[in-house]
This record gives sequence, structure tokens and C-alpha cells, in this order.
Amino acid sequence: MIDDPENKNRLVWIDALRLAAGLSMVGLHATADAQGLPFAAHAASDRIVPMLIRAVLYTARTELFLMISVFLLLMALDKRPRSYGQIIAEQSRRLLVPFLFWTVFYAIYNLNKAHHFNYAPQALNAITDISTWPGFLVLGSVKFHMHFIPTLFALILFYPLYRHAQKFPAVGLVVFICLLVKWELDRFIFPLLWEYEALPYAVRVIKVLTYTGYGMVAAALLGIWQRTSDRSRSEWLIPLILVSVLLFSVKLIATFKTIYTGRWVFEYAGGYWVDFLMPIALFCICMCLGHKTWPSIISQLARFSFGIYLCHPIFLDLAEIYLRQSSLSPTAMVLLKISFTVSCTC
Repeated sequence: MIDDPENKNRLVWIDALRLAAGLSMVGLHATADAQGLPFAAHAASDRIVPMLIRAVLYTARTELFLMISVFLLLMALDKRPRSYGQIIAEQSRRLLVPFLFWTVFYAIYNLNKAHHFNYAPQALNAITDISTWPGFLVLGSVKFHMHFIPTLFALILFYPLYRHAQKFPAVGLVVFICLLVKWELDRFIFPLLWEYEALPYAVRVIKVLTYTGYGMVAAALLGIWQRTSDRSRSEWLIPLILVSVLLFSVKLIATFKTIYTGRWVFEYAGGYWVDFLMPIALFCICMCLGHKTWPSIISQLARFSFGIYLCHPIFLDLAEIYLRQSSLSPTAMVLLKISFTVSCTC
């Protein structure tokens, strides 16, 4: 049912979230320069529009994809129960096989951008040195977005745990504890292992373990969806919008800090909490509006969401190669990269 865009029972609000999550990744990467920085070489005034675009588009984040995946998996298991082994085998085919293909593809494709930005020897060494491939295959470090797939697969391994939150939705509040633990452990582990190759692996373990909180909250929301009426859920809409507005106001503070300093302000605690809570707020708002009539075109466009996620770096790299010596303003470059990447990827 979930996979049929013509089905009258389709959860179009889920499709809207999928589409938003896919487009948010384009917005995230297009609003940085070719080095992944917030246009540090430009004046602060030139960063205002790109960073505001980023603030709006990146309210979804990859965490929203994770919540959607767990929500739909548990819903599908309610309709057609399968064993743990069957589920893992099924998810391995759906996630790990494409992941292997795209890992090899991007390892080779990276040479194109490397050639134009004068770091081809380093890029070539990366794919010929066998020691870099564990990072490619375990961490998804071959391209900035590929980490999502092994992270999602790792989270799915814990899906029996999420069932408790589906039965007792209050358990979903553990996500706050998980995010607090992540904040503290990240700040402990980075200086401790900064000079060691184990650092990215330790960070990924922390991420997977603490991101189980997103699985718990997704399961809790599924339990709420199954037990409540459209009317009772809609009563939460106004408070949720208010909370989201307050969260976004803090996000604007983090955005201002980036505009002013020309660097990402990872140390700002307010920005951290907003970034990781906004996907939950967005999911809740759409769920409260789930009974409304949504435009059918959303379901048609949502079919491209995962493809956008996987393929957008192909065209984003081409845009950055074309713009590498451009005198355009950061705003013009961001708008051009977004429009070109989204249209070509679709």
C-alpha cells in the first residue's frame, strides 16, 4: 500500500516528508562552497542569503529519512510479520547492494572534480590504497552523503527494540537522553582520538547507538498514529508549530554566527539541539496534518526522493566545476547549483 502512489489510503504526508528530506540534502551541499565551507572567502553580507536558504532547507536533515524508514518498516511488519532474519536479508538487498554500487561509482567519479580542483593525486591514492576502502565501505566516507546508508542499516538491526516504544509511546522521549549523550561523547572523543585513525569509527559507533533514539521516537509516533483519531492529533498542531517557531529562532542565531564568522559553529549547543530536534518537530506537524487532503503530485515527486539523495552529488560536482572560476555572488551560485542539480537529478 505504501508503495502505490495511486492508492487512496496512501500516506501522502509521509511522501511530503520524503521529498523534503531529499531536497534538504541538495540544499545542504549547495549552500557550501566547493571546499565545504560557508563561503569563507566572501564578505559576511554575501553569506546572508545562502545561509538563510540553508537554515530553511536543512530543517529536514538525514534524521528525517531515518525516522521515515523506521516508521514504514514497523507499519509494514504490522501488516505482514516476518522473522528477524528475513527483515535483515531484505534490507541488505535494498540498502547494501545499492550502497556497494554507488561506493565504487563515487570512488571513481571523484577523480573528475579532483582533476579540476588540483588534488587528483590525492584522490587517485585514495582509491588505490587498500587502507581507505574500509572507511568507504563501513563509514560511507567515499562521498559526503553516503554515510546515511550504512547508518540506516545499522539502526534497522535494532528494530525489535523500537517495538517497545510503539507499545508505550512515552518511551520515545528517550531520544532526548540519546542526543544529550551524543553531545557529551562527541566532545569527549574528538580531542581524545584526534590523531588516531580510530576516530571516525568511534564517532560512527556513538552515532549509531545514540541515533536509536530516532528509531524509538519514530516507533512512538507510529503507536500514537495507530491509537489516536485525526481530531485528537490535530489538537497538537498549534503547540507544535509554536515549538517549531521557537526552535527555528535559535537556528537563526546559529545561522547569524556562521554569517558573521564565516565558519560552521559546531560548538554552539543551541544550534546542535535545534538541528537534531527539528526533524522530529517536522514529522509531528505533518502527522497532525495527515488527515488533510494533500496534492497528489507530492506522491509522484516523492518517488524521486531517494534517487535525489543518491545522485545529486553527480550534478553538484559538475556545477561546482563549471563555477570554480566564476565571479558570481554566493547567492547566485547557490541558486544555480540547486536548480541545476535538482532538475538534472530528477
